[in-house]
Amino acid sequence: MKPSAAQLDSLQQKVVHHLEAIYGPDEIGQSLELLAEELITIMSLHEAYVEALPHQNHWDQKNVTVITYGDTIIEAGHKPLATLLKFMDQHFREFISSVHVLPFCPYSSDDGFAVTDFYRVNEKLGDWSDIRDIAAHYDLMADLVINHCSSENKWFQDFIRGEGDGRDYFITVDANTALTDVVRPRTSPLLRETETADGVKYVWCTFSHDQVDLNFGNVAVLKEFVRIVRKYLDMGVHIFRLDAVAFLWKKIGTNCLNLPETHEVVRLLRTLIEHAKADAILITETNIPNRENLSYFGNANEAHMIYNFSLPPLLLNTMVTGNCYYLKQWQMSMPPAQNGTAYFNFIASHDGIGLRPAEGLLNEEEIASLINTMQRFGGKISWSTGAQGIKRPYEINIALYDALQGTTKGPDDWGIERYICAHAIMIALEGVPAFYIHSLLGTRNDYENMETKGYNRAINRHQWNITDLQDALSDTSTENHAVFNRLQRIIKIRQQQPAFHPNATQFTLHTGDQLFSFWRQSVDRRQSIFCIYNVSDENQSLLLRDLNLIATDSWRDLISGRTYEEHDELLDIKPYQVLWITNS
Repeated sequence: MKPSAAQLDSLQQKVVHHLEAIYGPDEIGQSLELLAEELITIMSLHEAYVEALPHQNHWDQKNVTVITYGDTIIEAGHKPLATLLKFMDQHFREFISSVHVLPFCPYSSDDGFAVTDFYRVNEKLGDWSDIRDIAAHYDLMADLVINHCSSENKWFQDFIRGEGDGRDYFITVDANTALTDVVRPRTSPLLRETETADGVKYVWCTFSHDQVDLNFGNVAVLKEFVRIVRKYLDMGVHIFRLDAVAFLWKKIGTNCLNLPETHEVVRLLRTLIEHAKADAILITETNIPNRENLSYFGNANEAHMIYNFSLPPLLLNTMVTGNCYYLKQWQMSMPPAQNGTAYFNFIASHDGIGLRPAEGLLNEEEIASLINTMQRFGGKISWSTGAQGIKRPYEINIALYDALQGTTKGPDDWGIERYICAHAIMIALEGVPAFYIHSLLGTRNDYENMETKGYNRAINRHQWNITDLQDALSDTSTENHAVFNRLQRIIKIRQQQPAFHPNATQFTLHTGDQLFSFWRQSVDRRQSIFCIYNVSDENQSLLLRDLNLIATDSWRDLISGRTYEEHDELLDIKPYQVLWITNS
């Protein structure tokens, strides 16, 4: 609907407030009111406006996301995006509600995260009609690669020439500037020496010299990204993933991470997006220590969802050590998400298993043991540069199926059971669960891909031929078949339980270090589920009465279907067995 004059005035004042917090009242050379009006116009909010609902949940227990590249599944003679949609409709339709298609724009490196043109779809994948087709079937998540662009992007070529829109889009500093406090996820030099029409410039590159950081201190860059947001909304994008957003704002003399201006840019984008589409979702990708990550919820006025980055390393550590102590300690410290916000839970992704989010949660000895175990299972380690230039392990690169093939003692025969148990923990926790497509499919380490592409992350970026994949999924003797069908089953069970709503109550239970347990209760308090997991390779026992089940209720296990009549029964829990005991 068209907004009233009062609604527009209120919106403009809110946008002005954001802009003043970002730029200050006199820093940009134009009226903040006029800039606010321009942003509102770019977003077409004069023509179509909705009231924001900041504390309304746009999700429930049925929401499950799959994460995939546009060309993970290929078919000769067909556009990969069309093949992806066909495969998803054949195999995922019954239990997947949304899909995160990783960067689908043209790019020069980093498998899509060095964008050469934000306004086009990579023609090797398809075109905008394919994006709209996917969005018509699933809630579509797209990356807003907001921190940087490709050195081949027209904007950076404008900078080199000293003319055109992009000539002032980038950050340059003197080569001798002290930058040792800057925290980065890479070990390459921070500054790129670049020959321009105005002489040699030293350009800021947080990630690689092909990924040149954009200067949001220039309001023209902000306006450019608001145009991109509007374009993506028009193409059916429902969820915006703000890639590497924690690094967005730079200020010499700081670590240039999570600065106040960065948080305010997130708030501004939230304001603009939620007035354009009531149920649009903003999710921040901030692969950083847990406390810093949590800050991107703001006061329910920044991200609708944050990636639960500490979960993957803690859960992996739990499964390979057979001890849930650290996972349990972390879970007890996690605040429940306010209504209108939620955790985005995952175990594996297109990148690796981040180690920075384990800082302060796992000690150095535990991290070293985890790294050694993953290397024994074929994994690789990527490194980063911290403050004062100190090199440290940043992430583990490994396919999750291989990561869970054994314990710190070595490989064993419990791989599939351990794998299912880990995912059953993830999908039952408070939050919205997300599955990297290769985790759903049970894909193994791809050493050939890693060698061909020359970087560690390619080990977990296998490309499937659709016929080979469908054959593997239909062959009952394959690990792929077993993994896919068992995961699909527990996801479907989850989706029928109100107590697994992303914002339902959660309490950690104390059942020892080999049994990881927690309790969920539905928002209406009618359903309770006691989630119990044996995370060890040995049988464990538990007295049913220790769970304090309500004696007048009838209790059953959602996984096995078994009912419990005697509350003093001793449960014998097999290695990696999952129990979801409910009264409904």
